[in-house]
Amino acid sequence: MTKKYFGTDGIRGAINSKHINGDMFFKFGLASGTYFRSQKKRKQTAIIAKDTRLSGYTLEPALVSGLASAGIHVYTFGPMPTNGLAMLTKTMKANMGIMITASHNPYNDNGLKLFGPDGMKLSDKIEKKIEKLIDKKISKNLSSPEKLGRVKRLENGTKEYLKILKKNFPKEFNLRGLRIVIDCANGAGYKAGPELLKSLGAKVITIGVNPNGININKNCGSTYPKKIKQAVKKYKAHLGISLDGDADRIIMSDEFGNIIDGDQIIAAIATRWKNKKMLKGGVIGTLMSNYGLEKFFETNKIKFIRANVGDRYVKQQMQKKPQQQMEQKPQMMKKMMQQKPQQQMQQMEQKNSNTILKEQKSQMINKKQKINQQNNEIKNKEPIFNEPIRQESLFENPQQQGGGMFDKFL
Repeated sequence: MTKKYFGTDGIRGAINSKHINGDMFFKFGLASGTYFRSQKKRKQTAIIAKDTRLSGYTLEPALVSGLASAGIHVYTFGPMPTNGLAMLTKTMKANMGIMITASHNPYNDNGLKLFGPDGMKLSDKIEKKIEKLIDKKISKNLSSPEKLGRVKRLENGTKEYLKILKKNFPKEFNLRGLRIVIDCANGAGYKAGPELLKSLGAKVITIGVNPNGININKNCGSTYPKKIKQAVKKYKAHLGISLDGDADRIIMSDEFGNIIDGDQIIAAIATRWKNKKMLKGGVIGTLMSNYGLEKFFETNKIKFIRANVGDRYVKQQMQKKPQQQMEQKPQMMKKMMQQKPQQQMQQMEQKNSNTILKEQKSQMINKKQKINQQNNEIKNKEPIFNEPIRQESLFENPQQQGGGMFDKFL
């Protein structure tokens, strides 16, 4: 049975359209609150964060009202990255977390993403149950007056999120000596991103950190990587990082202004982990993953499995045993082959990595003199990492022949 409201990653659409309006968000809150209240957890709580869209001010109160009407106590955080909300949902032992965002879409769209008590996206099964509750008569799910939920605003969300992130770093890890450009897309990561990098000792050049409600993702962020490419060259930075509107997507630039997309980042990390004997079981991608990435892994003897589009489906594949993964691989290939020819052509045009990489190599050769000049400039900079950290860093020395930090993995 297909879902009525939820897509591959929550609910999303134009503001004040059929599903994205105050009335519907009250129903979403009431329905999701009713479902989790039925799980009979002793303390019924939900936490809410959002990106920086102007429409968040209209949708959040409606969502909060629906949750409180279902008897759920609500904590709101304001703008914060989606990943931060997911992590805090788990650490605060909340019933659920709700992120109000339309991700990389323009400001006139909005939506929501729901997380369960484990900090992970809800399963299709739970989403379908919530959808049934949405369509029920409102009065059937309303709590009695004495059982209504309470609402409180918390201002420490970003601080607590950064604490969780830092616990995952090696004890002596730091970014001293690095000059980093970060473009926060005027979105949810406009505080957390720069603050994290600065706290680790990096010199940070910021872009997209002045949200006004209607400039999220506008000519900035991961959908407009030209910004970090130019800024890296202008400020002679070692690295460029570009986030999307809710800071759960990343595009990077090496020190020469070469754009590094998600598939290239995955290839670099997987190769590094394999060499360090840290890679267990291979890599999970999606039906939309670059075919060139699959061929790269095949050449380097790294197992690659495709899942349906959506991070929760990637998670499900990661949790499966190797035998189950291999059994599902033919089904995924069949699904890819059954796609419409037009979709296949679009994917090939957008995702033909081999052609793109050949063009990049050609461009690197044509710009050899410029690169050599830049290499000489970089050699005169401060060292990128102090010695203990360099040994554990993800990428090899960016000064080596090849044109950039990531080039050796292409």
